[in-house]
Amino acid sequence: MSYYIDLNSDLGESFGAYTMGMDEEVLEFVTSANVACGWHAGDPLVMQKTVELCQQKGVAIGAHPGYPDLMGFGRRNMTITPEEAKAYMIYQVGALQGFCQAHGLCLQHMKLHGAFYNSACVTPKIADAILDGLQTVNPLLSAMVLSGSYIAKAAQKRGIPVIQEVFADRGYTEEGTLVPRSEPGAFIHDPKEAVERVLMMIKEGRVLSNTGKSVSIQADSVCVHGDNPQAIEFVKALREGLLQEGVTLRNFLSR
Repeated sequence: MSYYIDLNSDLGESFGAYTMGMDEEVLEFVTSANVACGWHAGDPLVMQKTVELCQQKGVAIGAHPGYPDLMGFGRRNMTITPEEAKAYMIYQVGALQGFCQAHGLCLQHMKLHGAFYNSACVTPKIADAILDGLQTVNPLLSAMVLSGSYIAKAAQKRGIPVIQEVFADRGYTEEGTLVPRSEPGAFIHDPKEAVERVLMMIKEGRVLSNTGKSVSIQADSVCVHGDNPQAIEFVKALREGLLQEGVTLRNFLSR
């Protein structure tokens, strides 16, 4: 049996004179990139440069919208209305789509960032408004969302192409959500363990939670982080480990 997986990473998160991440290094190992749209990070020049880098490396591009929270890097929760959620999507996804069109590229997907991502997994009114915004901008765009989450199921009901996302370096709860960053078991630091976990997700459709329970999961794309030298080595080891096990790494535009 053949197995395929996409490797995605959050990029373009520098801002003005401030540099964050190691985008050029990460692009050597991933197949898709989620590019910040200027609200939690990024700015027009950074967005343009990141799109150009992805084009050079043959990496598919996704919009990475977040809450308007530069100081908190989009990780602080905000109370917003469904109308605001829809408008946030149109504004941010539309902006990145414009940069892609300027370079003759098709935007592959949308993946939410940080607290916006977490809210959409469990808050139906916000998730539905997000999907309204996505379909308003481009009804052909895929939604890259947490595997098994509310927004994943809602998108499928609408006929939106869904990319079910899993995480190589994060722990899972029994409910299939990510262990909060502040709690024990939130992170996986050993590349060998990460490869074993991802292979289980891909081949067996399950992952072990932080309590040891087996949780059903669908792995279409694996999120990897590469914002420091140690993380780059982690991504490299994960890529090599998957290839050695016969897993084909491929984005969704090339399938």
